[in-house]
Amino acid sequence: MTHAHIHAHAHVLCGLAANTALPSELVDRLIEVAAADVDFVDDLACRGDLSHAQTLALFARVPEAGVLLAREGRLTAADVDPVAQPDTALALLDEGRGEPEWARLLAADPWAVRRERLAACAGLPPDVAETLAADPDVQVAAELALWTTVPEVATRLAEHPHADVRRALAWNEATPPAVLAALVSGEGLPPARRCPVCEREETPYTHAPDCDRPDCDLPPGASCDGSHESTVHDIQHAALRNPATPTEAVVAFADHPSTMLRWALAERPDLPPEVSRRLAADPVPGIRADLAGNPAIDEALMRALADDEDPDVRRHLAHNPNVPLDTLTRLAATTKLGAALPPRIATASTAEVEELARSTDPTVRMLLALRRDLPAGIRDALAADPDAKVLKSVAPHPGLSEAQLRAMVDRHGVRVLAKVATNPDASGALLEDLTRHRPPVQKAFREIARHPHATPQALLACLTVTDVRSIAAAHPALPPEAVVELLADEDRQVVRAAAGNPSLPRAVMLELMP
Repeated sequence: MTHAHIHAHAHVLCGLAANTALPSELVDRLIEVAAADVDFVDDLACRGDLSHAQTLALFARVPEAGVLLAREGRLTAADVDPVAQPDTALALLDEGRGEPEWARLLAADPWAVRRERLAACAGLPPDVAETLAADPDVQVAAELALWTTVPEVATRLAEHPHADVRRALAWNEATPPAVLAALVSGEGLPPARRCPVCEREETPYTHAPDCDRPDCDLPPGASCDGSHESTVHDIQHAALRNPATPTEAVVAFADHPSTMLRWALAERPDLPPEVSRRLAADPVPGIRADLAGNPAIDEALMRALADDEDPDVRRHLAHNPNVPLDTLTRLAATTKLGAALPPRIATASTAEVEELARSTDPTVRMLLALRRDLPAGIRDALAADPDAKVLKSVAPHPGLSEAQLRAMVDRHGVRVLAKVATNPDASGALLEDLTRHRPPVQKAFREIARHPHATPQALLACLTVTDVRSIAAAHPALPPEAVVELLADEDRQVVRAAAGNPSLPRAVMLELMP
């Protein structure tokens, strides 16, 4: 088969390469025709059943696949030559399976991007970390600052002359607390000599928010008057967001004129009560919202925030794992809380669950019905609830009987259909009946097409719905003759899914081989 022919049905070969039922000898055939510019190489590299011999054969044919093979755990240090395949060697180092010697070799790589990737690797030998800390390319030192877990390296980088390196260090949660405190205040550190602004522009300079120079990558508002003020602000912002920064180093920022710095405080797990109270009165609703979701705030403050005029603040409070249950039920009545299970309801005790199930507010019952571990009695009571939104929430709950699921559809039809189709215990017969429902529900077809109990008949019905066809085409219960027919489909996604279907007959797999 010609190279052009391989490209012509690349999506078939991608599907085959990922097909879990592809026999080992056909995997070998695909490896034989693999090349850097064919699409199925990644699918081959990610196969769970690739043998070591197949891995090495693929690596030899397509050295570019080495990085993925290394990440997938297929290659060992003995398989890789760091001089010929530096990127694969880097991937193994990053996974903690490379040789220390490789790090020394790569630290001298002429390409800065490679040295930058090396700087992000864990467990670098001390001499390599020292070399990278002094790298002439600032981005290499900044990457080391962002990822190092060695206190001595972090302490040294805090004194780096470039402010961008200090900013990266301020984000690193392994940076020693004393170093983070020094980065916040600047005390005890030599002043930075350069920043991204003054190394590009004559100072004083403020970057215009509407700058239209195509070669300019400074953020809007970046400025430097010689004190690197916008980068210093960014260093403080990073340190305030960093949970390892000591509490006493950050509390003074609760009244700072910078919204970004006050906002960075709002989610900290160590907020003293007086700082929380100051932030609860902040004029910026986003700050109050992040504070409301912070499990560290006390009950009195939560109750106060429940009356906040901003619905986003109240919504964040409802999803705070420590919110008092009575406050949460009050919020359910006044605020749209969305369809995610609030953590406080997820951890409610048996007695609390019974109390929630008796609530006269259907929104509260709906939120409880989002749990998937309810006692059978409560689950069954919710499954017979008169309110459709409660049924939509409980319909996917394991353990519901066929009769219960059918009763929901009989009572509320299109409103609950898609959720009933997601129930793990839904039978093939029920799923088949759902495909015949009139009017049809698009979302239900999507759920049926990926349901493990879907019958051949239900899947054939799913093939009539345009944006569901590629899901149905991949389902192993689809009749083999239908799978084969889909290989000629106009939609490439459908073709790829059909070629990857384990029900594809072996003889057809053989025919499709290049």
